[in-house]
Amino acid sequence: MNGLNLSGLRRLFGQPRTVVGAGILLVLLLMGLLAPVITRYNPSSLEFGAFMPLSAQHLLGTTAIGQDIFAQLLYGARLTLLVGAVAGLIATALSVALGLSAAYLGGWVDEVINALINVFLVLPGLPLVIIASAFLRGGGVWPVIVVISFTGWAWGARVLRSQALALRERDFVQAAVASGEGPGRVIFMEILPNMTGLIAANFFGAALYAVLSEAGLSFIGVGDVSLVTWGTMLYWAQAKGALLQGAWWWVAAPGLGIALLGTSFALLNFAIDELGNPRLRGTGTPRGRRPVSSPPAPSDALLSVQHLDVGYVTRGGTVRAVRDVSLDVAPGEFLGLAGESGCGKSTLAFAATRMLTPPGAVLGGAVALSGRDLLALSPEALRQVRWKEFSLVFQASMNVLNPVLKVREQVYDAMQAHGVTDKARLGARARELFRLVGIREDYLDAYPHQLSGGMKQRVVIAIALALEPKLIVMDEPTTALDVVVQRQILQEIGEVRRRLGISIVFITHDLSLLVEMSDRVAIMYAGEVVEQAPAHELYARPAHPYTQQLMDAFPPMTGARARRSGIPGRPPALSETLTGCPFFERCTQHLPGVCDVKPLQTFTVGEAHSVACFLYDPAVSDARTPAPEEVSRESALPFPQAN
Repeated sequence: MNGLNLSGLRRLFGQPRTVVGAGILLVLLLMGLLAPVITRYNPSSLEFGAFMPLSAQHLLGTTAIGQDIFAQLLYGARLTLLVGAVAGLIATALSVALGLSAAYLGGWVDEVINALINVFLVLPGLPLVIIASAFLRGGGVWPVIVVISFTGWAWGARVLRSQALALRERDFVQAAVASGEGPGRVIFMEILPNMTGLIAANFFGAALYAVLSEAGLSFIGVGDVSLVTWGTMLYWAQAKGALLQGAWWWVAAPGLGIALLGTSFALLNFAIDELGNPRLRGTGTPRGRRPVSSPPAPSDALLSVQHLDVGYVTRGGTVRAVRDVSLDVAPGEFLGLAGESGCGKSTLAFAATRMLTPPGAVLGGAVALSGRDLLALSPEALRQVRWKEFSLVFQASMNVLNPVLKVREQVYDAMQAHGVTDKARLGARARELFRLVGIREDYLDAYPHQLSGGMKQRVVIAIALALEPKLIVMDEPTTALDVVVQRQILQEIGEVRRRLGISIVFITHDLSLLVEMSDRVAIMYAGEVVEQAPAHELYARPAHPYTQQLMDAFPPMTGARARRSGIPGRPPALSETLTGCPFFERCTQHLPGVCDVKPLQTFTVGEAHSVACFLYDPAVSDARTPAPEEVSRESALPFPQAN
């Protein structure tokens, strides 16, 4: 974890709260460890008079039976701190292990652990501790530790489970899974660092609960009162009427010790929370020079999606989000995938890359990468392929960066998961990647919150390029960026593709971006690909009425001004069985009795240009072609072509 390195320790002990909290705890520890050095009296010795007052010989006086109270305070710190530390560690270990297992594994494991947590939470804590301690009475301090540990873990497990469930769905955890990291690494390197403060709070709370429980048990006489702890001191003080005898220090000394211990725990918890959350630190942004790139060699790739059907299985039925989709991506090709929200673009990408989680499921079809069936791969084989053969840039990918890990560690993660462990090699590759995407290499030592949105996006793209994959699937990578930064990112993506020879599947709502960037564009509507064509061909001669209306939605840079309008109506419900063309109800050129009845078919209208529309079916007698003004748009191109 990042909190355990030298710089982290320097930051930790540079905080006033840490110094004060650690100072108090250190004093209490030294009191217990150096008790024989500090005092020459045995805490159980009865050689002195009863209720002797404060003096140089007896700093806190004596008990009702002549024992030195100061000696008892020193020796009592030993067992009191032992109870707190051991019981806190055991309870925290149980909370972390059970809470994270329930959250990460889910299913029946989560149900069993959650039921166990609920049982322990509804059991009355103090009566349970009293009964168990009375049953195990006489065995020294260890039965007390065991009882407190196994009755104090449930609340921490519930809190940690809830936090882990939230983190499990975060984009940076999903990205770690996609990059091939195993469950152990995901839990210990991605989830646990984000829970440092919570785990520390759980430990300090459990330790203080253990100290107070031991003191409470001893005070009511249930614990082993023959031991010397701060709790047994309170028991004998009240049993012998210390306050009635004016010996208030007998009560005050152990009570103050417990209060100081709680204060030190609270201060240390605040400090560790700051250490675990980089946003709370006052660190600056690294500065340096912008180096020049040296690209790796190009590689071949081919993604083939054939007749893919994907759905979401719900209690109300199956929602077919992707319907009989076939796509091929050639080596080095930039394929753009466009369509309205909910048309199935992201579902197609997640299904093709085996990132789709329940209730999503592949219902049929095949996906092959360089002839290798991705849908048939075992989880371990798939983990080896991800990021090495293909990688992903997620939607809202700025959120996939782990907020408590430095950028350098996150760039290393994917490479380490695939066997690259040499530090020099990792560092050299990370610097090369940053040069490639246009970031100063000293930002490797920054935290994500220190980077702008555009820089975070470049970091994510650099991570996707880490193992030189043949294919990168980018799911709306410029979402939430302003148009200037979008333009810069897209230019860099195009430059990287040309230099490395990789293939890219680029998913977006913005058709104008795809026309400029892509070699070929596929248009999706209601889970189906309704048109595919080279980008320039699609812009100049859109064939499908849906594509024509999408193209009309953004204005040209030249020509007369004209009012633009959206597409009336809404897409059909994907939970329904669709007959005919899914665009029938919104289409201004539909053919009643044909488009709404016949099964949808795909027709070729030009070189590498296909369209799923009955207007181009030679068998339909009244099939029509687009109007002349829709056929050629060459003069109205809104921007120069990039490819």
